[in-house]
Amino acid sequence: MSALLPFTASSELRKPPWLKMKIPGGESYQKIRTLREQHNLATVCEEARCPNLGECWSKKHATFMLFGKKCTRACRFCDVDTGKPLPPDRDEPRKVAEATKALGVKYCVITSVNRDDLEDNGASLFAETIRQLKQLNPGIIVELLIPDLKGSEKDLQTILDAHPDVLGHNLETSRRMHPSVRPQSNYDTSLQVLQNAKKMAPHVFVKSSFMVGLGETDNEISEMLFDLKNHSVDIIHIGQYARPQSWNLPVLRYVSPEQFQEFESQGRALSIGAILAGPLVRSSYRAETTYRQLRNNTN
Repeated sequence: MSALLPFTASSELRKPPWLKMKIPGGESYQKIRTLREQHNLATVCEEARCPNLGECWSKKHATFMLFGKKCTRACRFCDVDTGKPLPPDRDEPRKVAEATKALGVKYCVITSVNRDDLEDNGASLFAETIRQLKQLNPGIIVELLIPDLKGSEKDLQTILDAHPDVLGHNLETSRRMHPSVRPQSNYDTSLQVLQNAKKMAPHVFVKSSFMVGLGETDNEISEMLFDLKNHSVDIIHIGQYARPQSWNLPVLRYVSPEQFQEFESQGRALSIGAILAGPLVRSSYRAETTYRQLRNNTN
């Protein structure tokens, strides 16, 4: 088992050299920024301070975030603002579809903040976004990254009835770490959402992601892989936790690229359909790559 690196409140761990990020810029980057501003949209790339923004936006890969910039939950790893959100913009699905068409995107990832204040947890807006995307962009592949919907099977069915190609929900961290990392969420609820998605829509690829470096052990990482496999997950992404702000949880270890390769090997040994692990991997990072890898393996 890899040793956990020490952390002291007075000193941050020094970032290793393999965590270098591409500086945002270029024509595609500017185009996404302009479209986002024109349509008054939010991207998780910016709100969550994703380290891959520069690389992804240069390839016209942006993850739009529904329901604005205020989340009703306060996960301690996340940089998205917590507070009272505005009422949903019912025109948001059209705006996302039009921005996606303007970018010429063929693979689209959509996520959202948590909206525990809404009766359907935001399910109907997710579903309408899928429909608008597919109507305006024929042939587009749509991947959703959804909240746990408070475990509601009815709301999950509403989303699945709109026919996403990939349905993602992130486990984020180990069972032991959940109360301190995601105090308003539940490990078993997340697993059940994933299993229910596959049961309700067997043709949909089910996906989940989690972070390392928050204090979990390598044995717990193996347990997460095992649990995700046993709850019908087809695609898994694993990445390094990066502390967004001083009030977020500290990084307790930086995992080497070699160790991430070992996590991938464990996943393949469990016959997980597609797995991507690396220091800069996030849920939507190279999402099309793992989707096509899985599709090719299942054809």
